[in-house]
This record gives sequence, structure tokens and C-alpha cells, in this order.
Amino acid sequence: MDMLVLVQQFYRYSSYIRGFSKHTIRRYRTALQLFLRETGVTQIEQITPEMVRAWFFQGRTDRGWSAVTFHTYHKSLKVFFQWCVREGHCPHNVAADIECPRIEKKLPPKLTKQDALRLLEVVYNYPYSDPYLRHRNHAMFAVFIFAGLRRQEVINLKLTDVDLANASIFVRQGKGSKDRVIPMNQTLAGILSRYMQERRRLGKTCPEFFVGFAKNAGFSHTGLRLLIQKVRAASQIRFSAHTLRHTFATLMIEGGCDIYSLSKMMGHTDIKTTTIYLAASVEHLRSQISKHPLS
Repeated sequence: MDMLVLVQQFYRYSSYIRGFSKHTIRRYRTALQLFLRETGVTQIEQITPEMVRAWFFQGRTDRGWSAVTFHTYHKSLKVFFQWCVREGHCPHNVAADIECPRIEKKLPPKLTKQDALRLLEVVYNYPYSDPYLRHRNHAMFAVFIFAGLRRQEVINLKLTDVDLANASIFVRQGKGSKDRVIPMNQTLAGILSRYMQERRRLGKTCPEFFVGFAKNAGFSHTGLRLLIQKVRAASQIRFSAHTLRHTFATLMIEGGCDIYSLSKMMGHTDIKTTTIYLAASVEHLRSQISKHPLS
């Protein structure tokens, strides 16, 4: 059967039946398009386990794939061929027996408490052309640092999701299609309240919480990327949106937050994912080592 037809059916199945996110579908598409282009196969009957194994070996040795890239491509192809087996297009999963390299366990990049405070100060004091930009950008970075939202979650945040009266943020359909509620501290609530005043001053009425300046429309991915580049240059601090999420988690651990509560606020399916921040927090470890009975 024609591979182009199969992959299109797989995309539709993953999107409409399984309900996978656009990001996941994009990851599947990238891996499958690369595999088809580099192997030159057009029919599923042409694909053998030896061909798939050789493609992964060549990617690792000749193209310099990292272990993470290898795992990402392998997972995508394994899911696709598993679907093909279930639909009766091939007798067995040709990617099932591929041995994957070990992924290095690195501590997540984060900012120190001092750098996080300096970053918020730079964002607020930047020479903007209008007060709205100052308070919107300050509010956006505060949501990253004080609530730990992902980049996509900040972009998707709706006006009705931010409850200033009850000091909470409702994250609608985050990663893994999961809803969660994150409480706000007083600092974040005050920052978001000042942003709301500026938003009302300019008559912004669109449903998204963070709105562009020139248009009455939600803030875009491109706008956020350019804003991060601008703040990175002004502050001379190397960071990404995900670095700020890691910073939130590490600071919460250092402040005494228990791992179960942090896992719920981060939206982690498995609490083991959250435990990496225990190792990332030197202050937390220092407080625990003092409990040695011979100290």
C-alpha cells in the first residue's frame, strides 16, 4: 500500500480518534517524512526491520543524532508501525526491536533566585513605548516564574482562565490534554491585576489573556520568541521559556513545597518526573544533609 496514503490516514487517526496535540502530530510528521525521504520507500511492503535498523544506525553514526533525537524518531516510527499492524497493513512492527541509546540524565537548566528577580526587573524597566507593553510583558514573565506554565499554555491562556478574585489560574488542556489549577501568590496576583487595568484602558476585548498591542488579538508564538530574545539581550541572562518553568519548580522546592503538590502544579503525569528538581535544588539538599544524626 502507498506510504503517503498511510501516513495521512495515521495523522487523521492520531488527531481525531486519539486526540493527540498538534505538537505531537508535527513530531510524527517530521520523523516519517525524514524516513521516507532518506530511504526512498513508496510502498509499505518494501520496509523491512533491517532497513529501519540501518536507517537508525546511519542517523546515529553519520548524521550525529543525539540520544534524544534517536528516541524521538524511534518513538514516532514505533507508534506508526504499531498502528499499521493493528490496521492490517503489515504483519509486524518493524521498529519494535530497535535498541535505543541511553539518554544522559542532566539537571534541568534554571536561573538562580537573584537572576530570576533581575530578569523581572529588566522586563519591567525596559524603555517601552506604552505602559501597556510594560505591564503585559511583566505579567507574562511573572506567569512563567511564579506559576510554572509552559510556553504553549501561556499563549493559550484565556481571560476566563485567570481568576483574580480567588487567586488561581486554570490551565485548560495542557500537555497530555490535562486540565489543572494553579494557585497564585500575592505578588503574581498584583502583577496580573495591574496588567488587567492596562488591558481595560486600551479596550482589549479578545478572549485570550495576553493580547498584542497593535491588534485586538492574542499574543503569538513569534511575538513571544522575539520578546524573549529582546529580554535576553537586555539582561545578558541566557534563558528560554522552559528555563523559567524549571526555575519555578526549583524555587518552589527550595521554599519548602512538597513534591506531590509541585507535581500537580507542574502538570506531570508521573511524580518521578518531578523528583529531578530535588537534585537540582542545592539549597534543598543542604537543608536535608543537616539532618545527619552525627552532624
